[in-house]
Amino acid sequence: MHSRTKCLSALATLVSLAVALILPSPAAYAAGPALKYVVLVDDGRKAGHLDVEHGDDGIVRVDYLFKDNGRGPELKEEFVLGADGAFATYSVQGKSTFGAPVEERFRVEAGEAVWSSTSEEGRQPLEAGAFYAPLGGTPYATSLAVAALAKRGGERLPLIPAGGLSLEQVDEVELGGAGAPVLRARLVKVTGIDLVPMFLWLTGDDEPRLFAFIMPGWMQLIQDGWQSSAPTLEDRQRQAQRSVLMGMNKRLGKPLGGTTLIRNARVFDSRAAVLGEPSDVLLRDGRIVAVLAMGEGGSADRVIDAGGRVLTPGLFDMHGHIDEWQGGLHLAAGVTTVRDMGNDNATLQRLMSAERSGKLLSPSVVAAGFIEGESPMSARNGFVVSNLAAAKKAVDWYADRKYVGVKIYNSFPKDILRETVAYAHSRDLRVSGHVPVYLRAQDVVDAGFDEIQHINQVLLNFLVDETTDTRTLERFYLPARGVADLDFDSAPVQDFIAALAGGQIAVDPTVATFDFIRHRAGQTAPAFVAVADHLPSNLQRSLKVASFDIPDDEAAARYERSYQKMVEFVGRMYRAGVPILAGTDGMPGFTLQRELELYVQAGMTPAQALQTATWTAARHSRTMDDRGAIEAGKRADLVLFDGDPTRDIGDLRRAVLVIKNGVAYAPSELYTAFGIKPFAEAVPLD
Repeated sequence: MHSRTKCLSALATLVSLAVALILPSPAAYAAGPALKYVVLVDDGRKAGHLDVEHGDDGIVRVDYLFKDNGRGPELKEEFVLGADGAFATYSVQGKSTFGAPVEERFRVEAGEAVWSSTSEEGRQPLEAGAFYAPLGGTPYATSLAVAALAKRGGERLPLIPAGGLSLEQVDEVELGGAGAPVLRARLVKVTGIDLVPMFLWLTGDDEPRLFAFIMPGWMQLIQDGWQSSAPTLEDRQRQAQRSVLMGMNKRLGKPLGGTTLIRNARVFDSRAAVLGEPSDVLLRDGRIVAVLAMGEGGSADRVIDAGGRVLTPGLFDMHGHIDEWQGGLHLAAGVTTVRDMGNDNATLQRLMSAERSGKLLSPSVVAAGFIEGESPMSARNGFVVSNLAAAKKAVDWYADRKYVGVKIYNSFPKDILRETVAYAHSRDLRVSGHVPVYLRAQDVVDAGFDEIQHINQVLLNFLVDETTDTRTLERFYLPARGVADLDFDSAPVQDFIAALAGGQIAVDPTVATFDFIRHRAGQTAPAFVAVADHLPSNLQRSLKVASFDIPDDEAAARYERSYQKMVEFVGRMYRAGVPILAGTDGMPGFTLQRELELYVQAGMTPAQALQTATWTAARHSRTMDDRGAIEAGKRADLVLFDGDPTRDIGDLRRAVLVIKNGVAYAPSELYTAFGIKPFAEAVPLD
């Protein structure tokens, strides 16, 4: 679904939770000038704008538009400040990244804060100094949060309806000079917003305001006229973030040097998808030395008493767009390997180098290279090509750097598809991807694809014709409307499933992520119901915000039927022999747990679902030589669980020990570091 981890929906979530939060003293707006920002993506292409006007009527008006990969938010925001500098009134209207209506209002009334949106209504006593946190706001008011924090002398700033913000300056740089005006920009780290800190560039000493908001490797929102400074700011921010993350890894990771004996563990045999008898597992310097009958492990430098718990290979997420901040959340859930399915190439190379050095809190990364075609709706990470020569050059770049495959995307030219697939195969690369526009899934199977990403891309096979533009949001809305009526027992559907199985064409369904097509505003997203009460309050609120436009009860019922049939189709493919790969394209860790639950709902046993995220994943990511099973000689990538996920797949949420390449992590400590209430107590290492 997404062209990368830092996708538009991730930005929308970030904005909803955090960015349009706080207002400073009225002086900041008394005679405020108009401000203009531009949004740049990947190669510096303009993808949007943010314009701010301060009206003579005291109303601040913000116009925000951001479009990338055929989707993005369109928002108009208005607010008035009270005497204390906080919102007296606030409203935002527009559309979310995936087209859901945004309608939100706030007011102060008789000493109470009163708010409403498409997902919630609330009223509570107004705490002095507290600020309302919109769910659907624009990215402008970020610097205003900092002004409010500064006025409090560094105290934590309370938010309405719950939570609070803290701030720390981490860098400073002067821009301009040599005859041009000099501007001083400060990088601040804001916590209390989301699971990870937000980094913002501010300018102005007396009244700080937003200068730039950068998500390294993907997007840059910066004040118009300063676009040439964006690369400098991104490099400085990357260094600051890396320093924070290296400190977390040093604090939370515990290298298991010498020998380690895991005693009395029930070992999951991922080849056969069965749980074995209690065993001892001996490790040495990051490798599995032996799997022995319980009591035969002898002595070791370190002994971990598993207490009869279930030990599995480290889990795979076969569809990620990883960034540096995701690592701790993946590891807390037992995900020790992520297959990256499209990223900024330079960013991913840096991340993989840091991970291999052992300095970064991160799962291991297996890379699939992203190749897109040139069009107005292109996702512009990886390589964007318009002819066969350019496509071959992209394939060579990835092959020379030991990528395991390439991923073809929505706008790829259909007239060079077959030749590109053949060339990639000649360079020993797997080929997967979306179905390029104006083609069907059967066409990419015929062209030689080894794998198809996303359940919608598979089922669009029966819903599109040669005029359907699947680069637009129609690639989501058409399946939401149409899958409900598909006859899975019909000859065309059965023939297609047989073709997938016969060619062993793998499918990475990411069905948990498509939960958004049936998620109604005001209800916690079904994919996260099981974990919501462990998450920070603002994130819990955001989980009730709908992404999809569901206009009425009739549409809701239809979209629900379509979603349930998507889940059913995964089971039908699996039973027919189609390889199913456990990928998410969603929130790290938690989405994989839900994905495997849905596989069980589709008819797999819990052990079979677990196999898709271990043995099957290792085979299709070409890493089976050193991971995917608990066997002598393989890497010490292991997860210990309370409960038994081979019987109750929900027990995947109860990891108590994660070992990645010989470094141990306590999931409870990782979760606590991200503001998440742990799901189980850690197992002592000695």
